[in-house]
Amino acid sequence: MTISSGNSFLSGLSSTASSAAAAKTATTGSKTLDQSAFLKLMTTQMQTQDPFNPVDNTQMVAQMAQFSSTTGIAEMNTSLKAIAGDIAASRVGDAAGWIGKSALVKGDSATELSNGSFAGKITLAKDANEVNISLVDGSGNVVYNGSASNVAAGDVPFSFDGKDANGNQIAGPLKISVNAKDASGQIDATSSAWTTIIGVQSPASGTTKLVTPSGVIAPADALQLS
Repeated sequence: MTISSGNSFLSGLSSTASSAAAAKTATTGSKTLDQSAFLKLMTTQMQTQDPFNPVDNTQMVAQMAQFSSTTGIAEMNTSLKAIAGDIAASRVGDAAGWIGKSALVKGDSATELSNGSFAGKITLAKDANEVNISLVDGSGNVVYNGSASNVAAGDVPFSFDGKDANGNQIAGPLKISVNAKDASGQIDATSSAWTTIIGVQSPASGTTKLVTPSGVIAPADALQLS
């Protein structure tokens, strides 16, 4: 029995691995065919063609046309990506124009505007003999009451300066409570309130959102803009 000494076996493995890596490196190249490589390939094809059986001109023209089409598509994709980037930047700029404006949003919660006031509107499904609008704070206290008689169906605006009896500012949000009646009893009414747009969210992939004290809303949710 012969016992080998040294690292000849390991060295052999290392040598084999190195040779394999070198072979892999040698055979690894670009997987794409650019215009220069295509022209070189076509020139080589012309130089090495059988003079008694040359390459058909129709085939060569077809190859050139196909390559030209592929190159054009690649360039178009690059242009489209650039255009998409410009549109995304423009979208952010357009959305930023909403900041500082007030949006009328459907709901039963009102937040204070830049001047501290609260405003909104209710929409009656039909004519009402009596309409009462109340604003209630977080503690359940009624801080505003408004009433009207013989109100036609449609929109009925309301506003509150946001001050209590002592002239102190009332913090929102305030809950909008509506009680509308006609001769037969209660009638349907929906409410909406003005809120200030304090920011925008406009991701590259996704829809633009408006940031308000009432929460994040979609531009389509804004019934009016002021």
